[in-house]
Amino acid sequence: MAEFALRNISNPVVMAILNVTPDSFFSGNRWNGQELFKNKVITALNDGAEILDVGGYSSRPGAEDVSEQEELNRVSKAIEIIRSVSDSIPISVDTFRSNVVRSVVKNFGQIIVNDITAGELDSKMLETVAQLGTPYIAMHMKGTPQDMQQRCDYNNIINELDSYFANKIELFNQLGITDFALDPGFGFAKSTQQNYELLSQLHKLTHFGVPLLVGISRKSMIYRILNSTPEDALSGTIALNWESLRQGAKILRVHDVKPAVECVRLFNYFSRNNND
Repeated sequence: MAEFALRNISNPVVMAILNVTPDSFFSGNRWNGQELFKNKVITALNDGAEILDVGGYSSRPGAEDVSEQEELNRVSKAIEIIRSVSDSIPISVDTFRSNVVRSVVKNFGQIIVNDITAGELDSKMLETVAQLGTPYIAMHMKGTPQDMQQRCDYNNIINELDSYFANKIELFNQLGITDFALDPGFGFAKSTQQNYELLSQLHKLTHFGVPLLVGISRKSMIYRILNSTPEDALSGTIALNWESLRQGAKILRVHDVKPAVECVRLFNYFSRNNND
């Protein structure tokens, strides 16, 4: 597989969420066996996904903890299936555990590390990423998936995220981590109102000069406003993905690849023809 670099992303791309967990908040993305997972992989690729994001540990609010070995088993199974379909698609592993990263890289080669804690919950994560030279996605969150929604206290959310990422980037520079993207962490230690406040000012985080990843697909910030469910939140997801692109997002992390790819195509056309 050719080396993939997050820093080379200039036009928006779509990352497909392929969870290997039985308890994802969106029922359509739960593990239902190898054959169905393989079909999801094929569909995501055919629909235009440019990155496949594999998660073996559910990070929904209040999710149960999963052992490191169980997470590794789930992720490895998923990557084996993906590689049986494509030997070139970049794979992102949604994990905050450095041992999972080391094992996956040893067994499967280069991956992208998608860390919801930006190194906060595993003191060896950043040094592991630096040693292995893996592309790294650093997300903002406070606490853990089990208690994060009790930690929604901010004086100024965009200023606090700006400071948080500035400190992280300084640390990355010290460690020699050069290929990374930033994820503001919609839905992680943020209330519904705070999520929209963050979205309205997302462009203020583009000054770091690295890709911004936005993961709002079917989240509660959508379905609570619409008085619906994750299963009925696709149209809301598309609407907010457009706004995310307008605010400067370069990676859309989604459950539904085709609508997101079409959103990106329309946004690109609109931008090319309305840039004055």
